This record gives sequence, structure tokens and C-alpha cells, in this order.
Amino acid sequence: MTDEIQKLTKPWLLAVWPGMGQVAISAGYYLMAKMGMHLLAEFSPRELFDVEHVEVKEGLIHPARLPRSRCFLWRDPQKRHDIILFIGEAQPPSRKRAFCNALVSFAIQMNVERVFTFAAMATQMHPEHLARVFAAATDESTLAELKKLNLEILAEGHIGGLNGVLLGEAAEAGLHGGCLLGEMPHIFSQIPFPGASFAVLKAFCELAQITVDLDELDEQAADMGRKLGKALAQVEVELEKAGETESVEEEEPVENQPDPEQKIGPLEERRITELFIQARADRTKAYELKQELDRLEVFEEYEDDFLDLFQKPDTR
Repeated sequence: MTDEIQKLTKPWLLAVWPGMGQVAISAGYYLMAKMGMHLLAEFSPRELFDVEHVEVKEGLIHPARLPRSRCFLWRDPQKRHDIILFIGEAQPPSRKRAFCNALVSFAIQMNVERVFTFAAMATQMHPEHLARVFAAATDESTLAELKKLNLEILAEGHIGGLNGVLLGEAAEAGLHGGCLLGEMPHIFSQIPFPGASFAVLKAFCELAQITVDLDELDEQAADMGRKLGKALAQVEVELEKAGETESVEEEEPVENQPDPEQKIGPLEERRITELFIQARADRTKAYELKQELDRLEVFEEYEDDFLDLFQKPDTR
């Protein structure tokens, strides 16, 4: 670890966790895949999480698995600032401030200069419209930079969860940074919304002056926007036919709900294996693998194998 610290160039820390619309975590996985990051450090989960259940497969009980919290590293070839990406598989149910304090201490140890988080902002936006990015900063200089990007500055309000608590701890420690919140439709808040992930990543890349190919995420966002737009139109038609007076915002989407009995077949397993082979040879293919795992609703089962792709630096 000492050698890693000495080699880092003015690093920034970006932290993401699962949350509404999977906005932050999806953006983090995309960035990790496209930038060829590798594992830097892992935080022990034993003092943060308790065991609530164990998995049973074909009659056998498997040992309980705690959510993992890991840091991945990208070295800036232009020597401006490296990026340390923290990915937490879940937010701890308690001791949030203590955990964030430990993460800030780690950031200081790594000589991190700035700390950022991603989050979601639910509004009445139409799913086919471009998502806006809302922003808040820990300091005046970062706020001025965010304003230059023509983002929607949060005048007041709060940022829930570790996305906000971490920045509070960072500010108390004197670290500069901020939060980028991607806009998503309130009615579809329980469904992954890649449009918001694309929006926050685009803003972050511009702020950090790094180049990342966002075309794949942009296409995914456009496709999901069209599908949700059609779903919304169908809901509105049904409400009009039924003569209901309840607002559309109170309707709960019925699409994309996981089927607990669904099992992937041999063709899907073969496809997953092929995508893993491709991703090991070319790490930029990893996001295509993640999309397929998400589509089949089996990412949780393959998550460790997926993140193992990033154990070592990309040697291409």
C-alpha cells in the first residue's frame, strides 16, 4: 500500500452505493469497466453488517455472505489526478458516520485531494426527456466549478444516505468535493434509470477533464427512456378508460419485476461464460457483461466473479 500511495498523482475519490434507480452504482460500474481500473483496497464488513439470511441451493445451506466495500484505481496517463473509485455493495444499516469517517481517513492516507459522490434526484420528469444533473459542493471553489458546467445547483434540501454523510465528514476534514445527482422520473424510482447515470458521468468527466466513451450508456439510456415512455402512456390510457382520478405518480410500475422462480438456462449460462472470457481479454467489454447479468437478474450471484476481473491492472 505504501508503494501505491507514493505512485499516486493528486488522486480524487469517487464513492458510489446502490440506491434509487441504481443511478450511482451503475455509473460506478460503467466507469470502472471503461477505464480499466484495478483493485486497490477492501474494507472489512464484519463490524458494519449483520447476517439476516443464508442461501440454500439444491438443498445445501451456503455460508452467509456479507456485502463488500472495495476501492478501485485508475492512473491518469496525463498525470493530472488519478481516480480512486469506492464501490459499496450496500449501505450499512447503522454506524454510517463511523464508516464514512474511516473512508475519509483512508482518503487522507492516500493523499486524496477531492471527494465526490453520485446520487439520484426524483422529479416529475418524463422518462424520454434528458436527465438534468443537480449538484452541491463542500466548498466555494468546487461550487464555482459546478456552476460553470451549467448544472442545477441545490439551493436547499438534504442528501440522504452515505452519499451525503460522506461529504459531511469530508468537509469536516477539510477535503473539497461535492455530490452530483442525476434526475429520474419519480414514478419509476424502483427501476434502473441509465439516463441519470449517463448524465452524472458526463458531468463528472467534464469536471475531472477525463475522456470516457459513454456511447454504450447513452444508447442504453435512450432505449430505457423509450420503453418507460411507452409504459407511462399505457398507464395513462388505462387510467383514462377506467375513469380513475388518482395521479399517475401514485401508480407502481408492474414491469421489470423479478420472478423468484426464474432460472437461467444452458444457453444463458453459455452466453455469460462467453462474455466473461471476452471481458478477461478486453476489460472494456465488462459493461456488456454486466448488462446481460442485470437483464437475467443474476448479477448478485456473479458479482464477486465480475469484480475479480478488476483485481489486477489492465496490461493491454
